[in-house]
Amino acid sequence: MTKTGAALLAAATILTLAAAPASARDFPYCLQGGEWGYPGNCQFDSYQQCMVTASGTRAYCDINPVVAFGARQQAAEPQDVPPPQQQPRQRQRRY
Repeated sequence: MTKTGAALLAAATILTLAAAPASARDFPYCLQGGEWGYPGNCQFDSYQQCMVTASGTRAYCDINPVVAFGARQQAAEPQDVPPPQQQPRQRQRRY
């Protein structure tokens, strides 16, 4: 292997290791209806951007359900609440 090849290999290795992974992101608007199903094509930052894409089709734009209901679901979960204790079963008397 030549010095140039070794240098290129080292540079490629460094760049590969230094690259940050892409972070997942939930966009606020989804293109829905027709071929898109539910929740649809959720890659729009603005309602106008979604509507331009939907123009001339049978699709419509709506709020991404992950964005709309995700925060509400997290807030509804109890924090540090112990599980309920089971009460001992009482016998029923038969007369």
